[in-house]
Amino acid sequence: MNVKTGLPARQDNAALGTLLMICATFIFAMQDGISRHLGGTYNVFMIVMIRYWVFAAVVIALSLRGDTLRRALGSERRGLQFFRGALLALEIFVMVTAFVRMGLVDGPAIFSAYPLLITALSGPILGERIGWRRWALVFVGFIGVIIIINPGSGVISFNAIFPFASALGFALYGILNRYVARFDAADVTFFYTGVAGAVVTTLVGIWFWEPMLPVDWLWMALLCMTSISSHFLLIKAYEASEASAIQPFAYLQLPFSAVLGVFVFGDVIRANVMIGATIVVGAGLFTFLRARQLARRT
Repeated sequence: MNVKTGLPARQDNAALGTLLMICATFIFAMQDGISRHLGGTYNVFMIVMIRYWVFAAVVIALSLRGDTLRRALGSERRGLQFFRGALLALEIFVMVTAFVRMGLVDGPAIFSAYPLLITALSGPILGERIGWRRWALVFVGFIGVIIIINPGSGVISFNAIFPFASALGFALYGILNRYVARFDAADVTFFYTGVAGAVVTTLVGIWFWEPMLPVDWLWMALLCMTSISSHFLLIKAYEASEASAIQPFAYLQLPFSAVLGVFVFGDVIRANVMIGATIVVGAGLFTFLRARQLARRT
């Protein structure tokens, strides 16, 4: 038992964490495809706002069934929890825009750099020591991102701002997930994810409301279901196991999204994207292998 928080002591379960992460990344890829489909017709702000309305309704309903609301209001990290949920909502705004502009091959390829950003940010935020080898791998990974972007190609380079900014936001969100897990249970974190996101997206999205066709409301309902399930699985994955053990499996979202983009939306996998993505993923995998090696020595 954690004396400070009253929560049970954490017990790592790498197998469960891995399974949850794989399921979460698959659902994320399907969610990205639906977002791109709706974002090509309707305003992105409105789509994300409706998503969060349903998300918030679910987490509030769940909290009223137990003592989640009481524990959420009693959290020592309420401000940080709200910031984390708001950050995710803003990141989703940017990422859906990236999918609409760049497709499900180029956008996710750049976004796949977020685990490297987690490594770079884990030092100043979580107080972890990052050695020169891991810094070198981060540098190599960003060379891969540059290859994907292909500077000088005009609009592609400009559009790359969106997935890269989204990767930065999601990296910070992932680190904060891990940090707040030291103080709050997953259902409390889930509560703030929905409520904070609903507040932020409503403040922006309400000004962009437009009528939606009945068939697209069905797609919207499916998007809401994937949004709720994917983020809950992600939270539970970080709660079940150390980030260094399960984070490499997050790269599966890249091939999941690419297959969907090619066969459903007719996206094309360009040679520079393939090469750059391979470098980014390789650097990320070696980074986490190095982290696990150091953890074992410690």
